[in-house]
Formats: sequence, C-alpha cells, structure tokens
Amino acid sequence: MATDTLHHGAVAEPHEHHDASGTKVFGFWVYLMSDLVIFGALFATYAVLMKGTAAGPTAADIFELPFVLVETFLLLLSSFTFGMGVLAMNAERIGQVKAWLAVTFLLGAAFVGMEVYEFQHLIHQGNGPDQSAFLSSFFTLVGTHGVHVTVGLVWILVMLIQLTTKGLTPMTRPRIVCLSLFWHFLDIVWICVFSFVYLMGVL
Repeated sequence: MATDTLHHGAVAEPHEHHDASGTKVFGFWVYLMSDLVIFGALFATYAVLMKGTAAGPTAADIFELPFVLVETFLLLLSSFTFGMGVLAMNAERIGQVKAWLAVTFLLGAAFVGMEVYEFQHLIHQGNGPDQSAFLSSFFTLVGTHGVHVTVGLVWILVMLIQLTTKGLTPMTRPRIVCLSLFWHFLDIVWICVFSFVYLMGVL
C-alpha cells in the first residue's frame, strides 16, 4: 500500500510540473494579447496623425530605408537564433542554448543601438517628437517597441544567469518558452512597423 502511494506520488509530480508550465505559458499568451492592444492603439494613433506634419518634414524626408533595412535584418536574424536556442533546449543541450541566447542578445542590442542612433540623429536635425503630431506619434510607436526589446534583452541576461546557476529545470524551461514568445511577438510587431511606418512613408 505504501509502495503504491509512493509510486503514485512520483508519477504525479512531473504531471504537476507540466500543468504549472502550461498555465504559465497560457498566462503569458494573455499578456501578449493585452500588449497587442497597446500596439494596436499606437498604430491607430500614428495612422491618424501621420499627415499632421505642421508644415515640417514628412516621413519621406527623414526616413533612411537602407538603415532601417539593416535594423530589420538584425531583428529577423535574432528570431532565428532564438528559435535555434529553443531547439537546443528541447535536445537538452544547455551549452548551445546559452550560446544561441548570447548571439540573440548581441543582435538585439545592435538593433536597439541603431534605433537610439536614429532617434538621436533625428533630434539633432531638429526633428524631435515635439515638432509635430506626426513625429510625436512616430517616436511613441517606435520607442515603445524599442523599450520592449530592451526589456527582452534584460530578460535574456537573467535567463543566461539562471541557466548557468540552475541549468535546464522545470522552472527555467517555461521561462525560456515565454521569452521566445515575447521575442517573436516583437519581431512581428517590427515587421508591421517597417511596412506601415517606414515603407509606406517613403513610397
């Protein structure tokens, strides 16, 4: 009888971990949906205000498409490297997981660095967010995305530390999955930013 009880408890424990992980991932999906509403509102605001240039520069005057294409390539590549990290996690290769996350961090940091440079360059030229409704909505939309990427970078660093100290555990695995969802979500949002803000702006 006692043996049966112990056996039952040993079987139930992984099941409980699985349920907890599933709940965490589901909860994170709910968060992403709320974040999607925020970005939807920012896109809608930009669509309304994009023509409000106050006789100042238009999108075609200030956007440098080749520069933004490099940014886009960096973020798309970082999604690929993160995907490779998840595959390595599923294969129990913790060294590769950390390596792929480190590469993802470098690509994401380069993206944020280019975005900060773009903002500084526009402000230096006198095209700051206070100059027109168009520029205000542009800085808010693109800046909000940049803040999210920065949060993702901090999260990657935290996961690298936890992987080093704790390894691949029932605690770290769902966190990596949630971070992967977050990172790919930001990639999709940026594709929308690139298409709707930059590409349509210069056409």
